[in-house]
Amino acid sequence: MDSKGLGEETARAKRGVEWITVALMAATYLSWLIIGIWLYPVAPVLALIALGFTVALHSSLIHEAIHGHPTRDAAINEALMALPIGLVWPYRRYKWMHMRHHFDERLTDPFDDPESYYKAAFQHEKLPGWFKSALRINNTLLGRMILNPLIGSIGLILMDGRAVLAGDREVIDAWVRHLAGLVVVLFVITMFFAAPLWLYLLVPAWLGQSIIAVRTYAEHQWAESPDGRTIIVERSPLAFFFLYNNLHVVHHALPTAAWYTLPGHYRARRAEWIAKNGGYVFPNYTALMRQWLLTPKEPVIHPALRRSEDDAALRP
Repeated sequence: MDSKGLGEETARAKRGVEWITVALMAATYLSWLIIGIWLYPVAPVLALIALGFTVALHSSLIHEAIHGHPTRDAAINEALMALPIGLVWPYRRYKWMHMRHHFDERLTDPFDDPESYYKAAFQHEKLPGWFKSALRINNTLLGRMILNPLIGSIGLILMDGRAVLAGDREVIDAWVRHLAGLVVVLFVITMFFAAPLWLYLLVPAWLGQSIIAVRTYAEHQWAESPDGRTIIVERSPLAFFFLYNNLHVVHHALPTAAWYTLPGHYRARRAEWIAKNGGYVFPNYTALMRQWLLTPKEPVIHPALRRSEDDAALRP
């Protein structure tokens, strides 16, 4: 973090509750209820799509809470996001993985970055052919939007299932907390929503992850310089639902900056940010779609790191 980033840390420490974010959290839950209970009977297709965007926004708000918003109390922030309307990801598991992801010098590492989409060469060689094909398709933007909600969710459940069977207390605690919130969410959906649960799973829950996949698809790439690994997408109608994390290099440099301050930080130092990430900049997500909607952005195998099992054994 640079000196300006440290200044942002100091300023944040002096702030009280970020009421803008509290209001958005409340509005998100209220919108979810209104859409599911009252809009669906009137306009079911519109309601299902709207619920998908609400799930995506809720996911972005979880990301804010993990980074210390809207209060300086982690327990309060977690409680505010305790109802998992996206159904799958436990808050504490996402927090653990995402905080590890923020070691920028390890970004994209198949072992040390839990959010990396690369595989080590020796790992890839052991995969069945059908799964290799699925991962290649997953490296197209369309494939990421369609397949990744399933691949990511199944991967998490399998990984955490092994940890639970091994007696990992942190993983067990995260899932117990998640399941407690999930019981409430499923009760509301089954008892009050006009849409059946199976349809909620098939459309809003999937669509919410799919929308977020547009943002995460090209967020990071391999580059020798850690600063060159993180993207800037300057404008998008989806920026609000991403809480401006399309300006992703700003977020990584100022990880505690509130979502509504990111555009201002970017405008104030635009040339510096672009120089910082080596020009890994796109004007919008349409530009990404033109290049990679049906074409893999990168190979599945990491181009430089963890090429062999010996490399993996040397993890710091």
